[in-house]
Amino acid sequence: MSSIFEYQFVVDALLSMIFLSVVAGVIGTYIVVRRMVFVAGGITHASFGGIGIAYYLGMSPIGGAMAFAVITALGIDLLGNNGKVREDSAIAMLWSLGMAVGVLFMFLTPGYAPNLMGFMFGDVLAVGLSDVIAVGVVALLAVVVAVVFYRPVMYIAFAPSFARLTQWNVRLISSLMSVFVAVALVLAIKAVGIILVLSLFTIPQSIANVFVKNMGRMMIMSVLIALVGSICGLAASFFFDLPAGAAITALLTVVFLVVKLFVRN
Repeated sequence: MSSIFEYQFVVDALLSMIFLSVVAGVIGTYIVVRRMVFVAGGITHASFGGIGIAYYLGMSPIGGAMAFAVITALGIDLLGNNGKVREDSAIAMLWSLGMAVGVLFMFLTPGYAPNLMGFMFGDVLAVGLSDVIAVGVVALLAVVVAVVFYRPVMYIAFAPSFARLTQWNVRLISSLMSVFVAVALVLAIKAVGIILVLSLFTIPQSIANVFVKNMGRMMIMSVLIALVGSICGLAASFFFDLPAGAAITALLTVVFLVVKLFVRN
């Protein structure tokens, strides 16, 4: 078992999933509690437009996805809050637009079409040191936000009407959290892919929610569940030559079904 850690790509993958579990546990809890799963799905899929544009311009695909995801998050927040467009309609439009833009620019990119499988389904064993550092920084920021701004974030998630009566700038905090969600989701794309990224940001939280109702405890438990699921899925990927993202998603889903079947809450 210890011999697998002789490979640097395995060490990078393991560190990436450890940090990503922290990010997913904290940010994913906010997504689930705020009932933003559909929003998160829209942001993730819309980021494909940034990937297509980045390929066309010869830039970093993840950088393009990050920019597009942030713009989409702010766009959903703006369109949904001003009341001119229903939030679900705004999500659907930006989701579809992002995917369409991505396909168009992929088609227009000269030369061979890039392999999209890594972005759609992820490849955690392909992450490098720069990816590990980026996820590590975001994990640290997620912990800081969870500790320092726990109360305003909790009120915005559970009682936005009450939060507006306080001294906090609810609109600003909500927009910043939307940006943070976008950044976290895009950083997870390289590891687990656009198709499977939401599983890491929703399934551990749903499992934790069966046992705890407190937001802080839910974050901690979600981190632990995501971490165990990620490590086990990564091990299955290495030893049985399985796609890591799919293995992690399948394992977490099975655990969720077992918990829902046998645990009464």
